[in-house]
Amino acid sequence: MNGWFDCRLRVDLSSGSILRESIGEQVLCAFIGGRGLNDWVLLNEVPPDCDPLASCNVLCFAPGPLTGTSMPMNSRCHVSTIGPHSNILGDGNGGNRFPFRMKLSGLDQIVITGQSDHPVYLWIDNDTAELRDAAALWGMDTWQCTDTLREKHGSDIGVACIGQAGENFVRFASIIFDRFGSAARGAGAVMGSKKLKAIAVRGNKQVALADAGTFKQLADEDRHFFLTDPFQKGTVSRVGTHHGLGAWFPGWHNNAKYLAAEEVPEQINTEAWAKYQIKRTACNTCPSFCKEVFQIPDGPYAGEVGSALEYDSIHCLGINCGIEKPTSIMVMQNLADKYGMCTIPLGNNIAFAKDLYSRGIIGPEDVDGLDLSWENDSAQIELIHRIALRQGFGSVLAEGEIGAPQIIGRDAYYYNDQVKGTGRGHFPPGMFALAHATSTRGADHLRGRSWAYGENDGDLFPKLIKQGYLPSDEMGILLTSEEACALNDSLGRCKGSVNAWVNAIPLVWKYPLYAGLSRVLKAATGISFSEEDLSTVGKRVYLLEMAINARRGVNRAADRLVQRPELLNTPEGKQQREQHDAMLTEYYKRRGCNTESGIPARTALEKVGLTVVADILEAEPARTWSGPPLWPLSSYPTATKSA
Repeated sequence: MNGWFDCRLRVDLSSGSILRESIGEQVLCAFIGGRGLNDWVLLNEVPPDCDPLASCNVLCFAPGPLTGTSMPMNSRCHVSTIGPHSNILGDGNGGNRFPFRMKLSGLDQIVITGQSDHPVYLWIDNDTAELRDAAALWGMDTWQCTDTLREKHGSDIGVACIGQAGENFVRFASIIFDRFGSAARGAGAVMGSKKLKAIAVRGNKQVALADAGTFKQLADEDRHFFLTDPFQKGTVSRVGTHHGLGAWFPGWHNNAKYLAAEEVPEQINTEAWAKYQIKRTACNTCPSFCKEVFQIPDGPYAGEVGSALEYDSIHCLGINCGIEKPTSIMVMQNLADKYGMCTIPLGNNIAFAKDLYSRGIIGPEDVDGLDLSWENDSAQIELIHRIALRQGFGSVLAEGEIGAPQIIGRDAYYYNDQVKGTGRGHFPPGMFALAHATSTRGADHLRGRSWAYGENDGDLFPKLIKQGYLPSDEMGILLTSEEACALNDSLGRCKGSVNAWVNAIPLVWKYPLYAGLSRVLKAATGISFSEEDLSTVGKRVYLLEMAINARRGVNRAADRLVQRPELLNTPEGKQQREQHDAMLTEYYKRRGCNTESGIPARTALEKVGLTVVADILEAEPARTWSGPPLWPLSSYPTATKSA
């Protein structure tokens, strides 16, 4: 096939069997690749009552038809599973070398099932694949594991691996691509539960293109845009997501307030990080160079090099936790990468604990004697070690944003901002809060919110609305943004570190919304996708994800408005909840869901070709979702070897 290899690698860790199978043109055209393709496997292969850390869970890796080609922004791989932190869809998306090499090994998807009884890693060398013993790798951090595999198999390989956090089932553990790319939402814990330490891959094939000349022309046009656009070249390629420190209002002290640009401490503002930068770097085929390579200047980690210290790390591990020391934030970023933990839930959980500590809800006796004062950076660094190694109070926080408050009790729940397992702050009713509520993997800016607000598109966003390429009303824009992001994650294309429409959809700066992408896919695959076809793919993927969650008991009650205790029992709080509920009703109506339950309706599912999904939802008994099934803390594996 063109664009795809029509190949899924299926690995059963329980039996050790590995086989290649055809995916089929019908499925590839329906879901494109990446996120959509993985969702289809999860629906069909994971029982709705499966404990995410049990052998019945499935772990999927999939790039897209654009991955491995000359189209810019394409070195992305979607990783999907049922998240141990949430017990709903848990997917992440990572870049660097691994996605490129996986695709060029001839694979459109890897599906991991079962559990091994001993540590293994998967070695793929183009057309060969085998499981190898990983006893010597188990206990290594992700940097050590990646370096060891490169020494063994060659410096040209891509590596996806877990650190000690994944081995110890930290519920929000990530899978790390090539040292610095993080595929989040608990996939690392699932990989650890399966005793799969790493996937190492060499791929040297070429993606066949239906019309290589036209594809190159379109790719060159898109690349030229990113090399010459003033914002992309002058801001994204220079400071990356540090731009957000002056534009995105980071939370402070567990989101007690949100800081304007002038309130962000000078030593950690947008321009302050340049002094620590050695160079800038990019994923395969990307012209943006949105990530910096930094070096820690002093302290116990002096001289250590890291990369991709993004806004969310500075925000979640720094400002929101009360830490304003650049060196400490860089140290914590590197520790998160080494242990294999996403900095968003890691920082959220620490800020939550510090908030409880500052209020006297928990004290030194609850946290193993650590001083969790806001400004105490050394205690926070120590706490990160204890979370990854599941030691003492660290093991409580390792249970995630649903589990930790349940274990702590004492009204702790009210100081955690999670929606369906992930927190992104608390906001008044409106499209911002609604986007967090309706996100299919828990509160998230990457499911549509940033695009619904046109946060980083300058003149293009209003132009898209004015020309009729985007709806003119906020609800319509949110729905379209969710669908566009679902389509983007299925293509194998980066949404941009500074999230923008020009990143999400190829050539949107030149053609109507999906018209440029239609040309790109025609040149790549030889198959004609109309703009309506592509819009339908986005709708199909999003409704499929809502159905996956509905099977696990998620309904309208889960799509909540986050409110703090001081607002809950006030007339204003009640009014805000009523406003949010009214917006939810309108959202469900336009998304095609039952307005009482929030579950996709048969008519909407049939309209996008998901009749079988409607049959499944109607045949299964209703379930009640309350988060992940928690284990006794004493039953988890632990490790004493620090990163």
